[in-house]
Amino acid sequence: MDIKQNASFMVDHRRFGEGLYISRIDGDITTFDMRTRRPNSGELMDNVTMHTFEHMFSTYIRNSELDVLYFGPMGCQTGFYLLVRNADNDRVLAEIKAALTKIIAHEGDVFGASEIECGNYLSLSLPSAVREAERYLDVLSSAPVNYKYY
Repeated sequence: MDIKQNASFMVDHRRFGEGLYISRIDGDITTFDMRTRRPNSGELMDNVTMHTFEHMFSTYIRNSELDVLYFGPMGCQTGFYLLVRNADNDRVLAEIKAALTKIIAHEGDVFGASEIECGNYLSLSLPSAVREAERYLDVLSSAPVNYKYY
């Protein structure tokens, strides 16, 4: 049996850091690699941070003007994948920054923080998601984004 390697495994993870990258384009679907942590640095997101950020960001980004197909965490705990149909890269970046800003300013409960809405609702912390949003917004605002790994 010939097994085809995942495209994301073909990128040298030693050569890039935090940022926003285009992982792949399949027809009208663009997969963005929202790398919030430098790969293999030893600095990983803990599950509470990753889980809460997912709840908050996915809610805000799905309520944007983007045609979002999927948003979810990477198993390596260094970022998230965002799949968008008919993506305009600069518009996606603007909406990501807007969603991060909304997380930072959010008052109230974490979205989906009940036993009915979430399979692990006790593993959520708004302050951890806010810290992650602040650090990632700083990354995206500190230098131009070119969407390429290297």
